[in-house]
Amino acid sequence: MASGEIIETIGTTDKTNGGVSRRGFIKGAIASGAAVSSSAYVFREQIGVLAQSPALGAVERLITLNVNGQSRRVDVAKQETLVMTLRYKLGLTGTKIGCDRAECGSCTVLIDGLPHYACSVLTHNVRGRAIQTIEGLERPDGTLHPVQQAVVDEQGFQCAFCMSGFIMSATALLEENPNPTRTQAAEALSGNLCRCADYNKILDSVMRAAEYTRGA
Repeated sequence: MASGEIIETIGTTDKTNGGVSRRGFIKGAIASGAAVSSSAYVFREQIGVLAQSPALGAVERLITLNVNGQSRRVDVAKQETLVMTLRYKLGLTGTKIGCDRAECGSCTVLIDGLPHYACSVLTHNVRGRAIQTIEGLERPDGTLHPVQQAVVDEQGFQCAFCMSGFIMSATALLEENPNPTRTQAAEALSGNLCRCADYNKILDSVMRAAEYTRGA
């Protein structure tokens, strides 16, 4: 019943005594209560629909990633970067966070075989793609990747904070060109920075890794 009808019912006068009749008053009270109750029900129904409907621009949080040849289910926020997911959701701490603005290369990982800064890649954008971190280079029997072994043999780093990023970039280089010149190696690793400035030792490691790769 509309509010105007409720008021009209409540205001019905008794012809005999000139005031509001008892019957009219009761009918008006019941009608007004029913109107309030029904409006509340409709409001609750609308709230329920809104609660069940996904928010505008929302994305699925629980996704599957292909990391180091394994499918991993992980809860990922819309704005989350791959380096955060790898380190703090999947426990793959070999990928380092350096500058966190795509300048130093410490967070380099391979996506479909190509080096990428994990700090500048949104995790939601790499679903269905092959992600490889430094933890995925070692063979199941414990044999190190040629680049890893070369770094050990040449003692290529001092503090080694940037090491995993360099190793991933060098791995991508040798997959494409197993016989690079020293200049080509330097160009391929130019996106990675070493705080200790051990570039000569790093390049020595890459050239040794190239020998191991060709021998394998």
